[in-house]
Amino acid sequence: MKLVLAPDSFKENMTAREAAQAMRRGVLDVYPDAETVMVPMSDGGEGFVDAVTAAWGAELVEVSTVDALGRPIRAAYGLDGDRAVMDVASCAGLELIAPADRDVLHSNTAGLGVLIRDAVGRGARRIILGIGGSATNDAGLGMLTTLGAGLRDEHGAQIAPYPGRFERIAEIDTSGLVPQLAETRFQVACDVTNPLTGPTGATAVFGPQKGVTSEMVPILDHALAHVARVSGHEPEADTPGAGAAGGLGFALRVFLGAELEPGVELVAQAVGLADAVVGADLVLTGEGSVDAQTLAGKTPAGVARLAAGAGVPCVVFAGRIKAGAENLLEHGVRDLVKVGSPDEPLEQALRHGPDNLRRAVGDYLRR
Repeated sequence: MKLVLAPDSFKENMTAREAAQAMRRGVLDVYPDAETVMVPMSDGGEGFVDAVTAAWGAELVEVSTVDALGRPIRAAYGLDGDRAVMDVASCAGLELIAPADRDVLHSNTAGLGVLIRDAVGRGARRIILGIGGSATNDAGLGMLTTLGAGLRDEHGAQIAPYPGRFERIAEIDTSGLVPQLAETRFQVACDVTNPLTGPTGATAVFGPQKGVTSEMVPILDHALAHVARVSGHEPEADTPGAGAAGGLGFALRVFLGAELEPGVELVAQAVGLADAVVGADLVLTGEGSVDAQTLAGKTPAGVARLAAGAGVPCVVFAGRIKAGAENLLEHGVRDLVKVGSPDEPLEQALRHGPDNLRRAVGDYLRR
């Protein structure tokens, strides 16, 4: 018997790797001779770098960079020959900024530019990038300036890449970009389809969770629209995904030629999930919570879709199964399995996460 174990992380509980290991122990409790193939997954958010780096057997490179507010931090990316994997969350992530300190007017993506510059300097010519969980709304200009671009006003003076100063930008000069970028392919894990500006744009939809007040939304939205006009790529502002990560999707696409792809599909390709599923009897996946939104690009739905294409049944394990999750049963999922007891307090459930997942997998297989 062959089982493929392809969970995402269980937020605040287990990494994807830890979840796969717990699943493996549950399988072996029932079928000691089973072949288990662990393929930790991600949809481009938490655990993205870990999942891909582990699958590649890549080196983790730690770099001195800055967070969204420009404060010194250390961040890591994976490097394997001429390919690298990194994410925004590790260097310009929202979770790195305390709620009281969140201020998009004075935040940018310069930290990501540091990681990219380091990777291409070490020979990376294919970069896979997860852009979930950003703290920024800078249209990627912080990243661009770190990579050598210049922002100038009408008199030729340099403008710092902060949204509060965007109205002064008269030119975005990319002639000084790191030369190796022209030879580098960027693949971006992006499940967001929002445009750069407007009522469904980066600021209006994602700004509030980054500390943007309702009064600031039109001001910042206008600033991003100005960037699009000055860039010479205004039509691209309406491209699906341009508004991802506070407009980082726009900059990656128009200045670096990036391809924006569904996150779970990109990760599945990078970690070789399709090959792992061949000949399997069952695929187990899961994450902390599943609901009606899980079908919109989340890991369990993506894994189930791939398994169904190979004719292999898939079971989803989750700490919380919310309304709408039953829709997964119509999209390649055989069963939804609750991890832990409904009566168990949340704090205790988090503490016992791996044991609960192991037990849930074993109980399911016995049934």
